[in-house]
Amino acid sequence: MTILNIETSTSACSAAITIDGVEVASVEKLAEANHASDLPVFVQQLLQEAQKNNWHLDAVALSQGPGSYTGLRIGASLAKGLCYGLNIPLIPIDTLQLLCAALPQEEIPNNALLCPMLDARRMEVYTAFYLQGDKSFEPKSEVQAKIVDNQSFAEELDMYPIYFFGNGADKCQMVIQHTNAHFVANVIPQAKYMGYLAEMQHKVLDVKQMAYYEPFYLKEFVAAPSHIKGLK
Repeated sequence: MTILNIETSTSACSAAITIDGVEVASVEKLAEANHASDLPVFVQQLLQEAQKNNWHLDAVALSQGPGSYTGLRIGASLAKGLCYGLNIPLIPIDTLQLLCAALPQEEIPNNALLCPMLDARRMEVYTAFYLQGDKSFEPKSEVQAKIVDNQSFAEELDMYPIYFFGNGADKCQMVIQHTNAHFVANVIPQAKYMGYLAEMQHKVLDVKQMAYYEPFYLKEFVAAPSHIKGLK
């Protein structure tokens, strides 16, 4: 399959084309991206590359969340527009599984739990446990919004080595001091890692439901009070 992959769940922004799970073209901005202005440019560049190489898109894959409300909405809007316009399916990808795919796997033991973390502000993170497979990641717990303290994951850490990573893991390193806790820096969800996950997800995809697709926010959005004088 030839898939256009889109990732906007964090402050980074990226898009990539994969063919049979392998990246063939990608564009990314990994620091403080403006998703509303950057993503359309990235997608246009990749569509031009596809036209030049005679690549015909079979689907659009989207990192579905959890993550930034604004980023997820922007990614979903553009992805759905492309799917409707090109009459191709939308493939939603679990953002935490995508984080696992971005993690260097070479030195991680087979019995380890993977614990990707996305920042949910203060000491809260979006997280779940996964087991590493052959290019796949088996969920071992439900995705949850979890407030982290020095007792978090204590039971699991007594039984397994756990690898924490993602933009929520840095703040947790200060409070999780167990000897089985390992922290991996600079792991970012990126579109170029989505290809294989998208191929696998497409096999079980209910295409009929894509018209009703919404991002996986996990928590309801609560608007903060305006700081502009005269607005409440």
